[in-house]
Parts: sequence; structure tokens; C-alpha cells
Amino acid sequence: METGTILALVVYFIAMLAIGLYAYRQSTSNLSEYMLGGRKLGPGVTALSAGASDMSGWLLMGLPGAVYALGLSQIWMAFGLVLGAWLNYMLLAPRFRVFTEVAKDSITLPDYLENRFDDHTRMLRLISALVIVVFFTLYTASGVVAGGKLFESVFGMDYLLGLVLTVSVVIAYTLLGGFLAVSMTDFVQGIIMFIALVLVPLIAFDVVGGVTPVIDIISELKPSHLDIFTGTSALGIVSLMAWGLGYFGQPHIIVRFMAIRSVKDFTRARRIGMTWMIVSLVGAVATGFIGIAYIQQTGTAFKDPETIFIIMSQALFHPFVGGFLLAALLAAVMSTISSQLLVTSSALVQDFYKTFFNKDASDRHLVNMGRGSVFLVAVVAIVIALDRTSSILGLVSNAWAGFGAAFGPLILMSLYWRRMNHWGALAGMLTGAVTVLLWIYGPFSIDGQTLDQWLYAMVPGVIGSSLAIVVVSLLTSSPKAAVDEQFDEMLKQMKQAQ
Repeated sequence: METGTILALVVYFIAMLAIGLYAYRQSTSNLSEYMLGGRKLGPGVTALSAGASDMSGWLLMGLPGAVYALGLSQIWMAFGLVLGAWLNYMLLAPRFRVFTEVAKDSITLPDYLENRFDDHTRMLRLISALVIVVFFTLYTASGVVAGGKLFESVFGMDYLLGLVLTVSVVIAYTLLGGFLAVSMTDFVQGIIMFIALVLVPLIAFDVVGGVTPVIDIISELKPSHLDIFTGTSALGIVSLMAWGLGYFGQPHIIVRFMAIRSVKDFTRARRIGMTWMIVSLVGAVATGFIGIAYIQQTGTAFKDPETIFIIMSQALFHPFVGGFLLAALLAAVMSTISSQLLVTSSALVQDFYKTFFNKDASDRHLVNMGRGSVFLVAVVAIVIALDRTSSILGLVSNAWAGFGAAFGPLILMSLYWRRMNHWGALAGMLTGAVTVLLWIYGPFSIDGQTLDQWLYAMVPGVIGSSLAIVVVSLLTSSPKAAVDEQFDEMLKQMKQAQ
């Protein structure tokens, strides 16, 4: 490994730890600050931290690898994600920011659900926290796998050691600075990812000789890769587009909306976030597509399509710049892992420990418990990631569907439908989560395909969850008068905020 590459990575690691130390001094005096940063995020940090925590290692490894292996038909996923993210900013973000504050200043998603529906049974809090812990542990494992593959591919390092190194740095700054550290590092990491996804495809495009050589090579080797419809079907396109439905239910993304300092900042946040996302997705697709021509021209040998970004970034640039580009990949991995660890930690501490075991715990004690939970979840994620054959995109796909189906319809309807009650909320969440799990892991098949191969689990999960919410809410009693009054107050505050 070149000295310049190592130096660039060392600088990156030191910068992340420095941000964690700064955040430790600024916002860890109580659980609200540790978990939500005191609701003080600006629009730029909100947008880039949401984007960076959303995209993770699959943006630089999973998506380019899918395009390299399967062609432009994978672009439908990008279309769905862009549409879903834009609707998330328009439909969910402003109301969710206001509603969570009115609902007794809720600092976690389970907090909000319990307070929104005045659920004295505590079932909404318990079940939603369980869903978060289960699916986020899987999601975190996908990032850990990406880190292990990175160190193995670039440094020739043992896969397990790569897992441990990746997680160690993330744990360090997350333990220190909590939500503020995670958001600030995500902001920096989002900028690094953006630059990398512009540089790599542009330079590779120039090296292979422009449009004509790329098209000619792919036409000869893999002509079907040029057609956005080849290799997929109507159901396949629906499955890829359905990724966009997941945005409404991703706790690590919507928690950024809870933490923004003002509803009026969302317009700027949306413009920054959507620009970042569109350019980054185009860069990721272009990396995988141009990579086909590059590999053919150079005769480079490699086994795993998900490492195409790594191969090109190391071959095309000076070692120091190559180190910076590897830092971009680490940034993608670490930004998501840190966000997921913190949200899972908040569920374990706020929604399990404090609620059911130690209601009178001090803020200092809860913050320390939060740090311990971060470490515990990270260890479990490493254990799951020990399977070297794990697909980054596959792990992300399963967790994304689980959250989208369990929480997406639930959160949206809680913001717009007054008649919804806690029984409907509980039924929708359970139906969405169970449907996804059965769809992915159940012993069922259609035309020789598993159900998830035939149609992405997000689709039946969201449909089932939505129907359960409506039917159960209408069949059970109307919300209590206090809940109805709170909904009116939420709408009033929403008008004032705008």
C-alpha cells in the first residue's frame, strides 16, 4: 500500500475522531442532546447527514456492482429512490418535526408513537422498539460487511480484522459525541462521497476514450446491459421502484427531520439534499456502467462486482487521491453505521431500559447506558457480518423493506388521518413487519422463484400495513378526546411554523 494512500486514510480517521471529541463537549449533558442534538441542526447538516446515513456502502459498492453485473435495468431503483426521497421531504418532514415536539417533545420514534396515540398499554413503544433493534442490527451488519470487503480488497487484510477496524472508529466517535457527532461527521462524509462519485466516473470515462468506446465494448460483451428494460419485467420494475416507498419509515433518516432547528429550514434542506442525491446516484450508476468498458480495456482481474469502485479509484488516481477516495467509501459505510447504532441505542435505552426497568434513571446514567448499547449492537453486527459471502445490497434490501413496511404507512397516516387509533397503529406495524419477514424468509415460491425474487417484499408489506391500519382503526373505537385535542394542537403549531 502506497504511503500517500495510508496518509490520506489516517488524516480521515483523525478528523472523524476530532469531530466526535468536539461534539462530546457540546451536546452530551442529557439524553435529549445525546440522542437528538437539542433540535439545533441547520439545513445543510440535516440534508447531507440524512443523505449520507441513507446511502451507506451500497451507494459506492452495492449499486455500482449491480449495474456492472446486471446493466442499466438497475436504474429503476435510482428513479424510485429519488421520487421517494422528494416525497419524504414534502409530505413527512415538516409535519413530523412539529408533531414530535408537540407530542411531549418525543426524542425517539417509539416515543412519538406512544405519545401521539396516548397508548397506556405501552405496546406501541415495545413493538416498535423491537422492530428497530431487529432490522437495524441487520442493516448495521451490511455496513460492517462493506468495511470488511474494503480492507480485504485494498489492504489484503484479513476480513475479520477489517470488520473490527471499521466498527472501532465508528464506535469511538459515536460513543463520544452522540447525535451531534454522528450528524457532523455525516455532513463531512456526505461531501467526500459527493466528490468521489463525480471524480471516479469522469476520469474513467476519459481513460476509456469517451462515449463511443464504452458503448462499443458493452454492445459486444453485454448488449442487454444497454437496455433499461432487458432482464427485468413489469414486476421487476415495480420491485426496484418500490425502494422509494421505504423512505417514510427509515428511523435513521426521519430522526434528522426531528432534529432540524426550524420547519422553515426544510426548503433549503430539500434543495441541498435532492441535488446531492441525484448527482451521487448518477455517479454510482456511471461507475458501474463505465467500469465494464474499463475492465475490458485494461484486462484487470477481479472477482466481486461490488468492488468495482475500489478497483477503479486505486488504478486511476495518485495514491494520496486514491486514499481520499477510499475515505469516501469508508465515509459511506461509517455514516450509516453510526446513525443506525445511535437509533438502536436510543430504542434500547429510552424505550426499553428507562420505560420498563429504571424510570428514575439520571440523564448521566442514561447517556452511559446509551454508550454501552452502541457497543453491544456493534458486536452483534460483527457476528452477523462474519459470513464473508453476505451481499451488501441484499442485507440493505431486507432491512429497508422491513422498516418501510412496518413504519412507513404508520407514520404518514399518523400525520394526516385523525381517525387512526393506537390499535390500528399496532396492527399496521405488526402486519408490515411480519409480512416482510415471511415474504423474505418463508418457504414459499412462485414459478421457481422465492417470493422476494418475484416481487420485492416492500410492496406486499406496505399494502398489508396500510390495509391493517385502516380496517382496524375503523373497527375499533375512535381516538380519545385528549388525542383529538392534541391532533388539533399539532395542526395549529404546523400552521404557525409555516
